[in-house]
Amino acid sequence: MNSQKHTGTFKLKHLPSLVIETYKAWDASDPFRLSAVVAYYAVLSLPGLLVIVINVVGSIWGVDIIQGHLTDEISGALGRDTADSIQAMMVETQNNDKSTLATILGVATLVFGATGVFYHLQLSLNQIWRIAPSSNSSFKKMILDRARSFAFILAIGFLLLISFLITTAISALNDYIRSILPDIIVYIAFALDIIVSIAIITVLFALIFKYLPDAKIKWKTVWIGALITSVLFVIGKFLLGLYFGEAKPGSTYGAAGTVVLILLWVSYSCLILFFGAEFTWVFSKRYGLGIQPNAKNK
Repeated sequence: MNSQKHTGTFKLKHLPSLVIETYKAWDASDPFRLSAVVAYYAVLSLPGLLVIVINVVGSIWGVDIIQGHLTDEISGALGRDTADSIQAMMVETQNNDKSTLATILGVATLVFGATGVFYHLQLSLNQIWRIAPSSNSSFKKMILDRARSFAFILAIGFLLLISFLITTAISALNDYIRSILPDIIVYIAFALDIIVSIAIITVLFALIFKYLPDAKIKWKTVWIGALITSVLFVIGKFLLGLYFGEAKPGSTYGAAGTVVLILLWVSYSCLILFFGAEFTWVFSKRYGLGIQPNAKNK
C-alpha cells in the first residue's frame, strides 16, 4: 500500500487521500464476507442480547418502557412488521414459567449467545487491523474474550440508559422552546437528535476500537476513527431506513422476511463499521501513531 506519512497533524486537505487509501484497504480486506459472518452470529445472538439489555436497563427505567423504545427504534430501521416479530421474540425469551434448572441453562445460553456477535466482531477487527491470531490461543483466552464481549453488552445498556435520559431532557427543553419560539422547534429538535445520536454512537465505537480488538491503540486515533465511523453510521442508518421502507426486500421471503431483514441490516451496518475501522488503521499508519498487537499476539 502506498501510504504517505505526514509528520505533522491531520489537516482537512488530507481527507480525500485518506478516504481513497481507506477504500482500497477496505476493499482488499474482503469486507462483505466479514460482514456476512457477523450478521449470521448477530441473528443467533439477538434474543440473548435483547433480553440482557432490556433487563439491565429495565431494572432502572422499566422493562415495558425499554421494550417500547427498542420497538420504536427497530420499527424505524426495519419496519413495523419486523419490530413486532422481534418484540414477540423478546416476550417469549423472558417467559418465567420455567424450572430452576431450565432457567439456569437458559441464562447461560443467552449469555453465550449474546456475546457471540461481539466475539466474531473482534475477530473481524483483528483481521482488518492486521493483527495475527494469537499463537497461544487457549480456553482461558476464549473465556476472557467472552467476558469482554459481555462487558460490551453492559456498555450498550448503559449508553442506552444515557440516551433515554438525554432524550427525556431534550423533550422537556423542546417543550420550553416551543412555548417561546414555536416556528423553529422542528429544526432544533432535528439538530439535537442528530447531535445526540452521533455523540452516543461515537462513544460506543470508541469503546469497541479501544478494547475489543487484540491491539494497542492511542485514544487520539480512537476518537477520530470513532467520530468518522459514527457520522457514516448515522447517514447509513437513514439511507437504510429509506431503502427498507421503499424496497421492502424482506417481503419476498414471507415468514423468513424478519430474519432476512436483520441479516441485511447488520451486514450493511458492518460494512460501514469496517470502513471506519479501516480508516482508523490508515490514519494511524499515515501519522505515525500506529496500532500495535497486544503482547500475547506478537
